[in-house]
Amino acid sequence: MSTYILVPGMWIGAWAWRQVTSELRAGGHDVHPLTLTGVADRSHLLGPDVGLDTHITDIVRLAEAEDLRDIVLVGHSYGGLPVSAAALRLRDRIRAVVYVDSGPLPEGMSQLDVSADGTEPAGDAVPPRPWDAAADPVLLAGLDGTALDLLRTRSTGHPLASVKQPLGARATSADLPAVLIACTFPLDQIHEMMAAGHPFFAGLAEAEIIPLATGHWPMLSEPGKLAGILASVGGE
Repeated sequence: MSTYILVPGMWIGAWAWRQVTSELRAGGHDVHPLTLTGVADRSHLLGPDVGLDTHITDIVRLAEAEDLRDIVLVGHSYGGLPVSAAALRLRDRIRAVVYVDSGPLPEGMSQLDVSADGTEPAGDAVPPRPWDAAADPVLLAGLDGTALDLLRTRSTGHPLASVKQPLGARATSADLPAVLIACTFPLDQIHEMMAAGHPFFAGLAEAEIIPLATGHWPMLSEPGKLAGILASVGGE
């Protein structure tokens, strides 16, 4: 049995991991899907002070409060930022860090720095994307109508302060075993981007790279395959 903490990206909560969680638990694993503060079922806690540090603490406190050990810590998309920092604080409890179409950005860089246009929205939250598969065929690849409807109805704003705050000290693949599950970038392109020092893959030089050909939300487009990869990382 392995222990997993599953951290979602922007706009979604623990609910997005439901099928992955079910499959891993069916295999006998201990699985803890996490909703970050200010999002989804914790959207009532949204405010101007919900920053990246808050989300790092969400992960650390879950691991400590549940006394979790030998953790496979999984971060999807934006979730890779707090996961990479939490992993450093929890390193004695971590078996491996898994980045799902994500990675540990360089220290001093924020999620907003690598967003599509870097535009800062008004208010305390970044509004959800429109989830228009026709307009965004690469990132939304593999999502059927049911999944897209689920995203449209259940997505919430994401705390703006968390995407503005630069990442501080974080673990890299040199600190802890790391795996990159690559969905939207082909392997050749990833290797080229790594060689060029692209921030998306900073800190993953020693990581194992596992391709999963689908869009940016594999927990909804390919939950069975994603669960199988995570189980293999956990040692099943």
